[in-house]
Amino acid sequence: MTSRLLGRCARLLPRPPQASAAAALLPTPAAGPAEPLWAQAWRQPVLRGLCEGRSLVNEEYPIEPKRTQLDELLERAQSPQDVLQAWAAQGGKANQAAKALVQLVRLAGREKGGAKMDQFELLNDPRLLDILDTVTAQVASVWNGTLVSLLRSLSALGVPPTAAVQRSIQTEVLWRVRRLSYKQLAFLADWGAGRKGQMEVSLVSAALKQLELRWTEIADSRTVSTLMARAGHLSPALMDRLEDKALELAEGFGAEDIRRVSVSLASQGRRSVPLLRALSYYLLQKPSTDLSTPLLLDLAYAYGKLNFHHSQVFQRLAAELLPRMPDISSADVTRCAKSLAFLKWLHLPLFEAFAEHYSVNSQKYSTLQLCNLLMSLARLNFQPSKGEEFYKKVHSALEGVLPSLEAFLQIDVVWSLCVLQQAKPQHITALNQHTHVAKLSEGSLSRVENYRLKLLHIIATLQLEHPESLSSTLPTEAMLIPSTLGRDSPLSPLQTGLKGALDNLVGGKAEALRTGVNTIYGWTIDGELVVDSENKPMDLVTLTAPHLPGGGGTNPLPEGACRLAFLTWEFPNYGSRSKDLLGRFTMMRRHLKLAGFILVEVPYYEWLELKSDWQKVAYVKDKMGKAIAEEMAK
Repeated sequence: MTSRLLGRCARLLPRPPQASAAAALLPTPAAGPAEPLWAQAWRQPVLRGLCEGRSLVNEEYPIEPKRTQLDELLERAQSPQDVLQAWAAQGGKANQAAKALVQLVRLAGREKGGAKMDQFELLNDPRLLDILDTVTAQVASVWNGTLVSLLRSLSALGVPPTAAVQRSIQTEVLWRVRRLSYKQLAFLADWGAGRKGQMEVSLVSAALKQLELRWTEIADSRTVSTLMARAGHLSPALMDRLEDKALELAEGFGAEDIRRVSVSLASQGRRSVPLLRALSYYLLQKPSTDLSTPLLLDLAYAYGKLNFHHSQVFQRLAAELLPRMPDISSADVTRCAKSLAFLKWLHLPLFEAFAEHYSVNSQKYSTLQLCNLLMSLARLNFQPSKGEEFYKKVHSALEGVLPSLEAFLQIDVVWSLCVLQQAKPQHITALNQHTHVAKLSEGSLSRVENYRLKLLHIIATLQLEHPESLSSTLPTEAMLIPSTLGRDSPLSPLQTGLKGALDNLVGGKAEALRTGVNTIYGWTIDGELVVDSENKPMDLVTLTAPHLPGGGGTNPLPEGACRLAFLTWEFPNYGSRSKDLLGRFTMMRRHLKLAGFILVEVPYYEWLELKSDWQKVAYVKDKMGKAIAEEMAK
């Protein structure tokens, strides 16, 4: 370091006269004045710290050290004792001592069943202590790559962070951090991620700073994927640059690199659409031999967590998983089903295989895994072809276990059974107790309201689908929810357009139309009309309304009159690339029909084709007429 400093300072001094190349090769005469030190410095190359690959090592060590007998013994060592014996017999310099430590830890990791006493004895072995003392005394002569590897080796060996050798090595690495290659910096950041020591935090911060400045030097996919997985969460600025570099190198990514990058994006919640598209494109070109089952499941998790849809990738995933179903574990089945449910992507053969897998291996499923599988099927409203056999085993597994589940999980499971039309009255009545409702008051306000709303749907299932088992008392806490639900939520363009069309249809009469109706069943109706036998709107205010918390007016519904419920189906209400409603909205439609409504459904893809107001009003009239005609024809 002193020579480099003098070399840089010499540039500030006047340069000596240029000598010919031939004269420079001649020996210097013995007599005469000595050449100034600053003149000698001009002929010495000035080393630069920011260099790439092995060029720095070659400049620092222009002559490769000769191999010694110790090096050969270390390579042939089969156990930590072989390493210690080789060092005791031969000895060596600091760089060889560091290599011996790295080799010792690598061999110790291969041995199985090492006890803490063995590690304690190893740390107190005089030969190991001699190696540590050699490294500590001559740490400046240890090569960069070996020095960085030594950090991880000492940590794995159990050397305390406060030990002299640890402090010496960490200080030396901190001094050399600008001279490390980007691979060594990546290794250093990977080692220090999650450590809390002051010096370790300083090392990681310095390494991340250098990586942020030198990110363009990264030229291999493995370094990019490793940094994104291990150090990206520590530096958002570095993660931004790594995403750009990953997009640049995506063509050379292997399947494992694609998995690592996708999972790191998912774990950090970074939905980089260009990068995900590139990874998906190159993933589709990989052969089946590169796509292991854990890799496919990790990709399904990452895409589900980021809500990134790519139908070709999903089709490839299903095609790869279907032949492997007999070998997939119950945990993998529920994990994959849950990821695809988040994506709202229903692949019928694959989900049939999931249901068949449970029917065959039901004893291998834990209660939590079964709950997750049921919730996934309910979200997509999937009914197995062999439903009788499947649900028989489901009810058998849940019998006696359901009441012992955590309150929120119990609500989720029973609600899913209600969606699938498999809930039994005894499942529902157990949730109607006031003590159970009181347990739902824990957590955030949004979570409490969401689960109480689910409880209303469960109670509605009991009222409408099992009226013979209806309890005389209902939880009053849950009955208070509909009056406040959805009051502050803004209307979507589809809801706003339908409201305007209904206003025009009734001629602006407020008493003939209700919009945003919160029912006692926990469902919100976008619009409500009552029409007479001639399909003309009637006054709603004076008529009874059993679906409202207050019951409405006092006059009964006239003979021949029909109560219409207008429902808007938005894009998120459907499955991915499908016109089939999700399970939640299928149950909503079933409940409202059982409550006596004639449903007028307005899907988004039909409404988008209407341009003018008169087209929208005509569309609503036509839908009303068809819905009433279908009801009369039954």
